[in-house]
Amino acid sequence: MKPILYLITLMFFISCATENGSSVAQKEDYDKYLVVNPIKTTSKYFELWNSKIRPDSMQLTSFGVVGGEYNRYFKNTGDIQYLKKAEKSFRKAVEIAAVGRAGYHRALARNYISQHRFKEALVDAEKAKAIGSDLSATQSLLFDVHMELGNYGTAEKYLDSIKNMTDFGYLIRLSKWNDYKGDLDTTIKFMEKAKNIAEASKNKELMIWSYTNLADYYGHAGRIDESYEHYLMSLEIDPTNAYAKKGIAWIVFSKDKNPEEALRILDSVTMSYNAPDYFLLKAEIADYLGDDIKRLQNLDHYFLNVKNPDYGEMYNGYNLSLFIDETNQFDKAIKLAQREVENRPTPESYSWLAFSYLKKGDKNKAKEIIDTYVVNKTFEPILLYHAAEVYKAHNELEKVKELKGELIGALYELGPNMEKQIQEL
Repeated sequence: MKPILYLITLMFFISCATENGSSVAQKEDYDKYLVVNPIKTTSKYFELWNSKIRPDSMQLTSFGVVGGEYNRYFKNTGDIQYLKKAEKSFRKAVEIAAVGRAGYHRALARNYISQHRFKEALVDAEKAKAIGSDLSATQSLLFDVHMELGNYGTAEKYLDSIKNMTDFGYLIRLSKWNDYKGDLDTTIKFMEKAKNIAEASKNKELMIWSYTNLADYYGHAGRIDESYEHYLMSLEIDPTNAYAKKGIAWIVFSKDKNPEEALRILDSVTMSYNAPDYFLLKAEIADYLGDDIKRLQNLDHYFLNVKNPDYGEMYNGYNLSLFIDETNQFDKAIKLAQREVENRPTPESYSWLAFSYLKKGDKNKAKEIIDTYVVNKTFEPILLYHAAEVYKAHNELEKVKELKGELIGALYELGPNMEKQIQEL
């Protein structure tokens, strides 16, 4: 081979190796999971128990079983109707139960958490506590509810009350607590311990839960290869797991910078899974591609879905972002953010309220809220970005510089569309 031809050939292979080596996700790993099959939303088991429910039914076991099955169908399809049907079943069970009522109150409270009806969840959790049956399960639930409500001191007390370093439920909550405090290394350490317990128990549901949550934490820590591996591990157990596929799509988009492939993955997911936020992610990727038609199509899908009143408060955070960045409806954003603060007075809710005021032009009100309720109370990148924008408006450049450094380190989480905004801080 002539020297110049040899050199060109060598450079070609080096280029290909470099390109392949830089991509975390590989089609051959996940393509088999993108085959679209109809999601089952019934079974002989379900039909058996559902058939026992009549308009005047007092068949308590039926309501509990059917409610659990509806919850499962919601997780598998993203279809809100199943979550609402589960709520109806659990409410009926609470009404008629003479024995085991605490368990039905807990089930109803968890259903309310999924619907972002946190104050109602607290009411049922407290009712379960008053009954006293299986106190540890109720204390775990109360930790979850108080974390959602921003009552962190109360949540910590409930966490201390269930302390057991060999218990899966305690470890995942301890992990969540450390994530809230911003200690990601400790968060991961405890989540890994929980994963080991799940694997030892061979409980597939707990294994999937621990794999996907650990994948998220690895992503936050910049350990993208391990994140990818754990999403695949969850798909090995459940090939229909939409959340894991979404996680892989994010890696393909944000790390591998392959938006077309990320869209292909998400398109396969949304053929059978209909949670509105998946269409928002598709719109975000289309925006990165400069494809306005596809972006608007997916935004239309999102808005059409969330018009369903059954969603209630579930998509307030997403709607806030759209009111501010997409439609410039700042007054509407302020009202919605105020409602969120009323529903759950967390740093996240206050951050969106501050950002809404900033965009409206009231930078002093925005800074008051950021200083009081957000700074040093959260480590979420998007909330830190809100704070940086507020400080930039007040020309507090040292604070902006400090936050910008943190945000640059979080660009994988924030996504490619945010890179320019961060650099311009």
